[in-house]
Amino acid sequence: MNKVSIIIGSKSDSEIMSKTKEILEELQIPYEFNVISAHRDLEKLRDYISKADENNIKVFIAAAGGAAALPGVVAAMTNLPVIGVPIGSSSLKGIDALMSIVQMPPGVPVGTVALDSWGARNSAIYAASILAISDSKINENITKYKNKIKQK
Repeated sequence: MNKVSIIIGSKSDSEIMSKTKEILEELQIPYEFNVISAHRDLEKLRDYISKADENNIKVFIAAAGGAAALPGVVAAMTNLPVIGVPIGSSSLKGIDALMSIVQMPPGVPVGTVALDSWGARNSAIYAASILAISDSKINENITKYKNKIKQK
């Protein structure tokens, strides 16, 4: 079954990105969750990205704060869709991460969502929407989820 890969650059981003995992679970989408820093362990990241096909990964969600290199580095290493979640971990409260992720150069696209928990949640829906192009069950699950949140 097709999977989503969630990668964070630091364990400190785990709490925010737990929202991504919750929604993917509700939508019945399998995922992997890894802590791999683009700055501190580039070779491990390269190795992980290179195995995406054999692990049935179809979409990457990469969350990062500060300089937020992780989403762009992932996008540079794959042709698969990459969704970047900026994390407000610095004294600039995430504006630096947002600007870093949203300003990828031509040829290295990263779909960018809102800061922190809103972005974490939307990244799951965005990834699900990509998978739903070829999976009607996921599309049905997204519709159910959206109908549920309309009633809140």
